[in-house]
Amino acid sequence: MKYIFTLLMLFLTDIAFAQSDFPDFLQGTWKMENKESYEHWDKLNENTLKGFTYKIKDGQLRVSEYLDISRNKNQIIYTATVLNQNQAKGIEFELTKIDSTFTFENPKHDFPKKIVYQKRNESEIFVQVSDGKNGFSFKMKKQDGQAMERDSSIANPNYDASLANKLGADDYGMKSYIFVVLKTGSNKTTDKELISEAFKGHMSNINRLVEKRKLIVAGPFGTNDNGYRGIFIFDNVASIEEAKELLQTDPAVKAELLDFELYNWYGSAALPEYLKFSDKIWKLNP
Repeated sequence: MKYIFTLLMLFLTDIAFAQSDFPDFLQGTWKMENKESYEHWDKLNENTLKGFTYKIKDGQLRVSEYLDISRNKNQIIYTATVLNQNQAKGIEFELTKIDSTFTFENPKHDFPKKIVYQKRNESEIFVQVSDGKNGFSFKMKKQDGQAMERDSSIANPNYDASLANKLGADDYGMKSYIFVVLKTGSNKTTDKELISEAFKGHMSNINRLVEKRKLIVAGPFGTNDNGYRGIFIFDNVASIEEAKELLQTDPAVKAELLDFELYNWYGSAALPEYLKFSDKIWKLNP
C-alpha cells in the first residue's frame, strides 16, 4: 500500500508540474556563473513577471535590459527591451514549448530567434540564447533575498518600509492596477431622461467605488475621433474578471451607453495617496 501511495504522489506531482505553463520559478535575483551579471524578476500577478538584467561595475548597478513575461489570452509573450538598441522598442518572443524548459521564439528576428530557460533545481537555471543554430548559453544561480539591497548604489535613503507595505509596493515602489478605457456604447438612444438618469447613476457609482477604495482615478476625455469617453484606474482589484463585475454596477455601462476596454497596468504604488488631498481642492461638486 505504501508503494502504491508513493507512486500516486509522484504521478500527481508530475501532473502539477506539467500543468505549470508560466515560469514563476524565475522570481528573484539570479547571478550568471563566474560573472558579475544578474537577472532580477518580480511577479506582479498570476499573469505577469517583470525583470531586468544588470551588471555591477565599480560598485554601481548598471541596467542593460528590461524584461517582461505576460500572458495575453492564450499566448505567453517574453518581451526584451535592450537599452540603446531598436530605438528602445521591445522585441517579442512567443512561448512555443513547455517541458522541463520554457522556449520563447521569434523566427523573424535576426538575433536572437530563441531564448530558453530551463529550471534545473530551486537554485539553478540554465539559459540558452541562439538563432536556432549558433548562440551561447550559461548557468545562473539564485541569490538570497538581500542580494540587491546590499548594493548601496541602489539603496533609497528615503525608503519608508511601513508605507511601502501599506501601499503594497514592490521593490521598485510599483504595483499592478486595472486600467479602464471608457468608450461610447452600442445604445444610440436619444431618450434624454434615460441618458440623464444613467449618467447621474454613473457619477454616484464612481463616488461609491472611491469610498470602497476600488477606484482611484476617474476622468473624461475631450472630444476625439475614437469614441473614447474617459478612464478609470482600479486599485485592490485582483483580476480583469473582478473589474468587469465592478463595471456592471455602473448604470451607464449596464444601459450600454458606455462600453469599455480593460488592461493590466503597472504604476506607482503611491498613486492612491493623492486621494486624501482631492477632497480639499474642489469648490463645486460635478
